[in-house]
Amino acid sequence: MARLVLACILGGIIGYERESMHRPAGFRTHILVCVGSALVMITSEFIFKRYQGLTNIDPARLGAQVISGIGFLGAGTIIREGFSVKGLTTAASLWAVSCVGIAAGIGFYEGAIAATLIIYITLIVLKRLEDNFSRTSKPKNICILSSNVPGYIGEYSAVLKKLKISVKNIEFTNIPEENSVLIKFHIIMPKGFKKELIMDELQKLNSVQRVFEE
Repeated sequence: MARLVLACILGGIIGYERESMHRPAGFRTHILVCVGSALVMITSEFIFKRYQGLTNIDPARLGAQVISGIGFLGAGTIIREGFSVKGLTTAASLWAVSCVGIAAGIGFYEGAIAATLIIYITLIVLKRLEDNFSRTSKPKNICILSSNVPGYIGEYSAVLKKLKISVKNIEFTNIPEENSVLIKFHIIMPKGFKKELIMDELQKLNSVQRVFEE
């Protein structure tokens, strides 16, 4: 009972942080993963002691299945939006919490508590440091409605290069009835750079009909 309660508390600590960030897997999910992992290890220990000497049993076998099997739950928290992938940290926290539960379930209290503190510090403190040291903003989509004339991509790319904007991908959608094309640039701007400046520079080009952000 002490191990299950400890797993509930430790999983709840990590889950509370994820819940406060409005992530797909939050408070209850992390508690369930941690308690479930702890129960698996308690069951493994129980089976090992009960059948010790009667048959060969690996007490780590069930725990190994938790570590590999938690991936399906983590994959459910990962969302891709264009070139932006969200949920990787939450997926990693679920996997780490399952390992905390395994440690608590087998009675390795020091490891479980220490790992929880490290995970919590990573999610809270290092996130702030990461934001402070990051020199680029998140990817953005700049859309250009352009006349379908030769060389327009070279013009637009030259403007973005002059502004030191990194282009990750370009998508095209032809509009034959208007003899136009919709170009979507997936870009990464330097941190603090105003997207309005990009849009103003592009709007000056003769082939550009309209510039907007998606």
